[in-house]
Amino acid sequence: MSEDQIPCEMPDANPPEAEIRDILKTLRTVAIVGLSNDVVRDSHRVAVYLKSRGYRIVPVNPSTTQILGEPSYPDLASIPFPVDIVDIFRKVEAIPAIVDEAVRIGAKAVWMQLGLAHKASADKARSAGLKVVQSRCMKIEHARVFGATPAL
Repeated sequence: MSEDQIPCEMPDANPPEAEIRDILKTLRTVAIVGLSNDVVRDSHRVAVYLKSRGYRIVPVNPSTTQILGEPSYPDLASIPFPVDIVDIFRKVEAIPAIVDEAVRIGAKAVWMQLGLAHKASADKARSAGLKVVQSRCMKIEHARVFGATPAL
């Protein structure tokens, strides 16, 4: 690991089951930071699954203009409408800046994908009133909570 890489931490806390259910049920616009056009990437599979379940998917990827038929934005600040959940598919060292941006745009939740956790950023998001989920996959959690088939 190089000096500029931050090691991934263990999640310090995740919401209780009822709150995760509430997040998945009521927050429907999901900005996916690091969404890839590559169909074999986890971010792409998660986006396809969520879109098929009625979520509004907002790609955030500066290297493309469109993913899954949706316009792609270079960053969260460029999205011209409210975002409910910021779903992070980036390296752990990118999390602090993404969380700062999520707070600035008024997101309601930050979701760090499976294998991603960052305590200081989670604390900052919670202090700003955001719900925080760490090291869990939105697709897996949705399928588990609502009994859907996660395979896509």
